[in-house]
Amino acid sequence: MRHPNLLIEISREDPHNYAMTTATPIIDLKGVTFGYPGGPPVLRDLDFTLCAGERIGVIAPNGSGKTTLFHLIMGLVKPLAGQISIFGKALREEKEFSEVRRRIGLLFQDPDDQLFSPTVLEDVAFGPLNLGKTKAEAAAIARQTLAALGLNGFEDRITFKLSGGEKRLVSLATVLAMEPEVLLLDEPENGLDIRTRAKLSEILGKLDIAYILISHELDFLTNVTDLIYTMEDGRIRRDEELHVHQHLHAHPLGSRPHRHS
Repeated sequence: MRHPNLLIEISREDPHNYAMTTATPIIDLKGVTFGYPGGPPVLRDLDFTLCAGERIGVIAPNGSGKTTLFHLIMGLVKPLAGQISIFGKALREEKEFSEVRRRIGLLFQDPDDQLFSPTVLEDVAFGPLNLGKTKAEAAAIARQTLAALGLNGFEDRITFKLSGGEKRLVSLATVLAMEPEVLLLDEPENGLDIRTRAKLSEILGKLDIAYILISHELDFLTNVTDLIYTMEDGRIRRDEELHVHQHLHAHPLGSRPHRHS
């Protein structure tokens, strides 16, 4: 199995293989099928689990159902078939997902979908306020979260005037301020410059919670996840783990553009 332009080795015997995972999963999808009205199924009889402490990366072409997977976990769309169990409870009705949204943080692919308040502090404090914190408590949590992400001095910045990279980090702050138990990260590195991407990698490396991260960047996934999976024909490859490795070589062409045959 190959992702376009990537060299990937497959192991069926690794102890982290989904089929061999014995821990009770935080997220457990069994036989999930989903399709948008008027179109073919995007996900077909999909099985997926996430256990405590796992940092899973998902890499696959556009249209393969990666973002749809997140939306199903959060209850933003409903499966046509199959079962979704989160924190040990099978979920079916919209009201049952309200607790999930308190405990799982979703970072949208586009930060403009996440940020809507006039200032950064108001945006980051919004989640804690919704969780029942007082205005003072929420502001304190927001300031603490911004400081932890190296965003001191951003409190009074106008949200829509932030750069793309700044918006992405502030979006992450809005999610982390709610103290989630799990993170779903949809292409968080997209559009970031080298320095901001390195900063994001450092932040993710310090987190002690499980997360699933969607990305098209293999190098980034290698740095911030422990397991990398792909999607094919509407399913996640449960039986095969992708071991990513680099090949280093030297030759007289140096840094000049060249082609490998």
